[in-house]
Amino acid sequence: MVVYQHSDLNLTDDEVDRIFRALADATRRDIMRRALVGEESISDLANGYDMTFAAVQKHITVLEGAGLVTKHRSGRERLIRGNPEAIRKARTLLNTYERIWQGRIDQLDALLTDD
Repeated sequence: MVVYQHSDLNLTDDEVDRIFRALADATRRDIMRRALVGEESISDLANGYDMTFAAVQKHITVLEGAGLVTKHRSGRERLIRGNPEAIRKARTLLNTYERIWQGRIDQLDALLTDD
């Protein structure tokens, strides 16, 4: 098991997989966008999609399993809100990959300009 470590990042391969699998689906990205804007009830979220309430709940379960949203009860409603910390971790990981890739490009550039 690989652990991605950075000054403010500590993720296992499984956690990274869950985050990016969750974000790979357009509906889940839209739910995530809406949940980051403000807290919403699952019922209100479900009304915005051409799918069953149960299907929306499954999408939310995937997002919750990835740590991208949190869910809690308020009276009879179940509310979700986005977790900006999880998005920050994903961004930090992508920035790390970008630095690695840029370093490789810089090395290739140095090899090609050495002659």
